Amino acid sequence: MKKLILLFPLTASPAMAASAEIPFISLFNTNFVVLLAFLLFVGVLLYLKVPGKLGGLLDARADAIRAELNEAKALREEAQTLLASYERKQKEVQDQANRIVEHAKLEAEEAADLAREDLKASIKRRLAGAQDQIASAEASAVKEVRDTAIQVAVAAAGDVIGKGMSAEEGNKLIDEAIATAGEKLH
Repeated sequence: MKKLILLFPLTASPAMAASAEIPFISLFNTNFVVLLAFLLFVGVLLYLKVPGKLGGLLDARADAIRAELNEAKALREEAQTLLASYERKQKEVQDQANRIVEHAKLEAEEAADLAREDLKASIKRRLAGAQDQIASAEASAVKEVRDTAIQVAVAAAGDVIGKGMSAEEGNKLIDEAIATAGEKLH
């Protein structure tokens, strides 16, 4: 390849044909001077190994770009892994939240059932208490009516006995009542 680069300027036949009066290999021929300067420039570049250095710089740049691409691929794969992990965690959290909601619903239903049962038991207790109060009030009313009936009967009997009974019959009734009361108390 280097040989082709050196031969290419020498094949410049139109430049040679343009200057017919001055020989081509002469320092007065501008084309020859330019050719020499160009060859000297190319020679200096080759001596200083500029193409190798340029190739090395381009290779280094290509390696750096390749490394950046590999790093970008690795970062992309890591990002995809993290995304999959976060999506999996999000799904797990959503499933857990759904389980918590279902559990809360079941607990709420159980608490409602328990509250209903407690309310029924409370209503039964209150009804029983109310029935006991009614029965007690009935018994109290019946007792009051009996006591009043007894008082009226005693008063009426006292009037009847007082009017038609003698002192001897009254003492006899008192003695019988004392004996009856004594028997009932023992």
